[in-house]
Amino acid sequence: MGEYGRPPPYGGEYYYAERRRGGNFCVRCICCCYCVLFLLIIILASIAFYFYMYYKPKMPTYDFQSLDVKDFRYQPDFSVNADLIITMKADNPNTAIGFIYGEGSSVNVTYSDSNICTGKLPSFHQGQKNTTIFQIELTGKSTFGSGLYEAFQENEKNGKIPLKVMIKVPVQIILGDIKLKQFNVFANVTLTVHDLKPGKKPEVEHSQPTFDVKF
Repeated sequence: MGEYGRPPPYGGEYYYAERRRGGNFCVRCICCCYCVLFLLIIILASIAFYFYMYYKPKMPTYDFQSLDVKDFRYQPDFSVNADLIITMKADNPNTAIGFIYGEGSSVNVTYSDSNICTGKLPSFHQGQKNTTIFQIELTGKSTFGSGLYEAFQENEKNGKIPLKVMIKVPVQIILGDIKLKQFNVFANVTLTVHDLKPGKKPEVEHSQPTFDVKF
């Protein structure tokens, strides 16, 4: 009861009731949002599980096959002319997934972070359950400087020339007839070459390649 025994103003009661109803509405909205989010997660997880079970994706494998030396000459100005051919094997074990290796690839061969020669991968479509052998020709002329030049010759004399191969290639995955968004794959592999005399297939030791993916 208000002052002099009169009831409180009519608007005061409605103010309290509106605040309470507004609070309940916010709680219901938050609950609905959580329910929709939870349902969306279940749907996406179900789709991903379906695709995984249907396509059974497996990683393709890439193996170094051989290195051919077409040209490798030392110059009086401490530079090196190189023309190398690397043969690789790509194996796709998937029964319902294909790959497109696109244009814009690059391959660099370095010695102690100094570039020796460059090239690019061929662009090709690799279908399901397919093994493809391809070659990469790498050419270039590099100036080392006297210290690095002598170190390289010493490594060659000892039969252990450490080379690093860095590869970047655009890749597109094909699920059945659906082409997914293209992304870039980066691969690094270390080679230890025993000899770089032209016209020979030198003995090569190589590490397992490391991969990185960027969308």
